[in-house]
Order: sequence, then structure tokens, then C-alpha cells
Amino acid sequence: MPGALEVAEIFRRHGEAYRRAHGAHLGRVERRVMSALVACRTAALGGHAERCADCGLVRIAYNSCRNRHCPKCQGLARAGWLAERQAELLPVPYFHVVFTVPAPLGEIAFQNKAVVYAILLRAAAETLRTIAADPRHLGAEIGIVAVLHTWGQTLHHHPHVHCVVPGGGLSPDGSRWIACRPGFFLPVRVLSRLFRRLFLEHLQAAFAAGELGFFGALADLAEPAAFATRLAELRRSEWVVYAKRPFGGPEQVLAYLGRYTHRVAIANSRLVALADGQVSFRWRDYRHHDKLKVMTLAAEEFIRRFLLHTLPDGFHRIRHYGFLANGQRAAKIALCRRLLAAPSPDAIVRPPDYRERCRQLTGHALDICPCCGGKMELIAPLPRPSLLSMAMRCDTS
Repeated sequence: MPGALEVAEIFRRHGEAYRRAHGAHLGRVERRVMSALVACRTAALGGHAERCADCGLVRIAYNSCRNRHCPKCQGLARAGWLAERQAELLPVPYFHVVFTVPAPLGEIAFQNKAVVYAILLRAAAETLRTIAADPRHLGAEIGIVAVLHTWGQTLHHHPHVHCVVPGGGLSPDGSRWIACRPGFFLPVRVLSRLFRRLFLEHLQAAFAAGELGFFGALADLAEPAAFATRLAELRRSEWVVYAKRPFGGPEQVLAYLGRYTHRVAIANSRLVALADGQVSFRWRDYRHHDKLKVMTLAAEEFIRRFLLHTLPDGFHRIRHYGFLANGQRAAKIALCRRLLAAPSPDAIVRPPDYRERCRQLTGHALDICPCCGGKMELIAPLPRPSLLSMAMRCDTS
């Protein structure tokens, strides 16, 4: 709603003070995220002016930053991604499996985001594919959509992977579809044990290859003996893998995927107040029957927690495996449909005009006057400010 509190407003009011206090520890990605959120849909990014042909209303529309950490920029991206996935859904039950790691591993992951997050995604997918391929369980090649999240409800660092998986797969020779048992996919205890082993094997290999770095409280782990001790401790701890109830048809699967794929650390809708240097936001306490609560943090602490979840440049947090892997997806999906005697979906045509694309994907009409329902027409573009003035306004380093 107009005037609702946004994460961007917290950065506008308190971001500069945070830079002054913590600039020595801010990386390039964090600085760029801060600048993008502040500039999003403001004159800093340019835009255009438009007028209603009927009532004469003039409206200024500023451009979006399109940064993947921006809460305002994920709606259209999510809708477009889901539209593309719609053609890949199969008429079978789907399962949701979540892989988490112990807190000591989360500390290592934070200091080695690109390497350890990739290991987390890879180990989760390998675990599912290995157990599913075992004839004692399913004996089939499955498909996986894996999504990395790094946050909990209170914005603490909590890396975990959500996997959405069709309830079945292709036989080894590709001649038939093998369905899982009704209401049951794979045994989570077996998944947990293999996930722990595969993850730690990949982590050991990354250490041996010199791909991990340690500093601060973890500096001692750079020594092979200390790292080996930490791995031994992690092998003895319990790793949590859990499967949620299966859900039904394509519409439910799309709605479910939409809740996870393009989510950022906190949505604007969860913000309650910003006053006296304090940020209040809603959070759900899963340990107490999902009770909805309100947490209040100093703005500085809120910004620190939000920035914990920035991702390295070029890192893909949504990945596809098995028969949904990018290189073979179209052919394997077509094979699955033939074996399931399922009709092929209609081709998705994406209109070139962004207004029509937004209408098609979200149902929101950008070219309709909010006052009279008339047609909004472009008057003139609004260019970005000069690079010099832009540099004076926000830090893009």
C-alpha cells in the first residue's frame, strides 16, 4: 500500500551511518546492494513521464534497480520464472525436501560463500539422486529444483536448501515412469546420513585444493589438524533433513515454488515500524506452533543481518538437477510426458512490451489510469542523472 514501510527506507535513513561505522568490513557486493536498494524506483535510475489520455493525470514512473536482493524487484522476476516452469510440470504429486547444516558449518559457509553454498546445493542434489536411483527405494532418475536460502525468520545466518521434486522418475533404460509410493518419497534418515557424508567429502576436497579461507574466530581452521578435528565433530552431529507433505496439481506446485524461488531475506510486508533508530518486523516462531511475533532491532543490527544474506556475483541460487538439468530438460520432460500419457502444454509467448508482459504475468495493468481507468501514454523519458552526480548521491563501489 502507498506509504508502507520498505527495506529501502531503512537504508536511506541509516545506511550512511552504517557505512561510516563498518566501511572497513563492507565488501563490494554489500556496498552495491545498499546503493541499489536506495536508488530503486527513484530519480537516480531515471524513468519516464506519462499522461492519461482521458483525465490528463500526469504520473512519473522511475526505473527499478533489478537487484536480486531488492524486495521490490522480485515480483515480476518470480512471475516470469514461474511462467517458464509451468510448461515443465508433470501430472504427478510433488514433494518438498529441506536440507540444513549444523551451525558450525554455517560459520564456515559465511566466510566461504561461493564454495560452500555450491557444495550445499550439490550435496543435496547428489543425495536425492543417489537414494532415488537405488532399486531398494525407487530405482529411477528423478528431477530436482533446488533453491538456496541463507536466512531464518529473525534474519540470522541459516543456510539451507529447499528441493521440490516430482514423486517419481524415469527407469534406467528410459522406457517407463516409476512412481513413488503414495504419500512417501524417500526415507529422511537415509537421506540425512548420505547428505552428511557427501557434504563433508566435498568440503574436505575444497580444503585440500586451497579453496577455503578462514579469518577471525575461525582462523585456526586453516591448520589441517584443526580442520580435521572440526570435520570429525561434524560427522558425529545430527544433520537435519525433513520432507514436507506432498502437494497436488500444477497450480499448487507453482504457488509453492513461488514462495521460495525469488524470496529475499525479508519482504517489505513483514516490516512494522521504523522509529527512534529501531526497526520492528513480524516473524514466525516455528518452535512455538508457528506463532506470529514482532521483533525490534536497532537499525544498525537490522542492516547487518540483512547484509549477511548477499550472494557472490554470478552465484546461481536456483539450480536444476536430474531430468530437469538445463542441458537435457526439454527432451527429458517430453519423454516423461509420453510415458505418463500427458498432453503437451501450450507454448508460452512472451510479449516484447514490458507493460503487456507485466499484465500477462501478474495481472497488473501499468497502462491504466488509477483515477479514471483511461489509457496512460508516454510523454517523455527521464534520463538518469550524470555519472558525476550519481557518484555524489550513492556509493556504487
